[in-house]
Formats: sequence, C-alpha cells, structure tokens
Amino acid sequence: MTIMKERKTRSVVKTISWRLTGTADTILISYLLTNSLEIAASIGGIELVTKMLLYYLHERVWAKVKWGLKN
Repeated sequence: MTIMKERKTRSVVKTISWRLTGTADTILISYLLTNSLEIAASIGGIELVTKMLLYYLHERVWAKVKWGLKN
C-alpha cells in the first residue's frame, strides 16, 4: 500500500473551510451571549485569523508524524 502525503495546498484549503465553519459558530454564539452583532463580528474576526494559523501549523506538524500510519 502506498502512503500518500498531504500537500501544503490541501492543508490550506482544509484550514480555510474548517475555519469558516468554526467562525460562523463563534459569531452565532457571541451574538447570542452579547446580543450585539458588532461585538460578535469582532470576536469572530479575531478568532478567524488566530485559529486559522494555529490549525495550519497543527496540520503541518501532524503531516510529519508517522504514528498511526500503515505501510
């Protein structure tokens, strides 16, 4: 069986799609708690940038980890 490596562009696309989903959730929760769309959007905007970077770095580290892969 061939081990397939994940390209960086795949990690970027996964990062963006996951982050958009997560940010929509954060904005909704923030709005429900604050009843302010402005505050909710501000929280979501900050969270979008920081968590996208963290997720990308997390994916690249795991791409190098051999644990759990089969030959």
